Amino acid sequence: MDVSGKVVFITGGAAGIGLGIASAFAARGAKIMLADINEAQLEKAAAALSATGAEVGTVVCDVADEQAVRDAAAATVERFGKVHIVCNNAGVGAGGRAGESAIEDWRWIVDINVMGVVHGIEVFTPLIKSHGEGGYFVNTASMAGHVASPAMAPYHATKFAVVGYSEALKDDLAQDNIGVSVLCPAWVRTKIYDSRLNSPTVKAANKGEEDSANFSIMKDVVDNGIAPELVGEWTANCVEAERFYIFTHPSMLAYIDARHDQIRADYAACAADERLAAEPEPMPIPT
Repeated sequence: MDVSGKVVFITGGAAGIGLGIASAFAARGAKIMLADINEAQLEKAAAALSATGAEVGTVVCDVADEQAVRDAAAATVERFGKVHIVCNNAGVGAGGRAGESAIEDWRWIVDINVMGVVHGIEVFTPLIKSHGEGGYFVNTASMAGHVASPAMAPYHATKFAVVGYSEALKDDLAQDNIGVSVLCPAWVRTKIYDSRLNSPTVKAANKGEEDSANFSIMKDVVDNGIAPELVGEWTANCVEAERFYIFTHPSMLAYIDARHDQIRADYAACAADERLAAEPEPMPIPT
């Protein structure tokens, strides 16, 4: 896929992975529309990109708000005439143990990490179809959408959802000449550990940086992750190659293999049970 001259809309584009993706696409001659909830950071990012000669627009957007996404889409079409590539990248992090996680925090992370992607797909798909030139979606999930760990259930639930959603979209949209990739990075040097400070319970408790101290271990790991610019460059490479899964850490394959070994072992138990083996064959899954 040649991205030169294409219009790229990126949520969470003011910093981190979103800005890394924007820089990589801009370097390939794409026109960039940066969307983010942080207006000050958004303008700073746009100025830095524009200084490289890129054509950049900005729009303040809360991806949890469907109307805000529709308004951002309209602003993109008004600025550039059309849109080809949409990167549903905005996301937040939050953990919590079962029985100790506030429902309002669950709704907060689902509204951003899952419904934010849904809003991007539902709003932009008709716009991409309308110009007949084809297009592409990049949905940011995580390695947390493939491998789970304790005390992070809300985050894992949203990222597994994005992976499954993207897998379904891949075949759905192929007939309309719209490609799909799902970005699944491991540790990247971003400020995602600070995003929990905006969760309902933390804001209500007014814990501020004191609450962030509880995430010191996560912060250390993230701060020693790979550069978001590298993730952005690799993402652009994978879109050009129309690669579906965009992984960033070769070492994580061992964890995926371990999960698949568990699945195969438990499936073998199912296959070995005479009661289940006697059941009629299910209808094939459409492909």
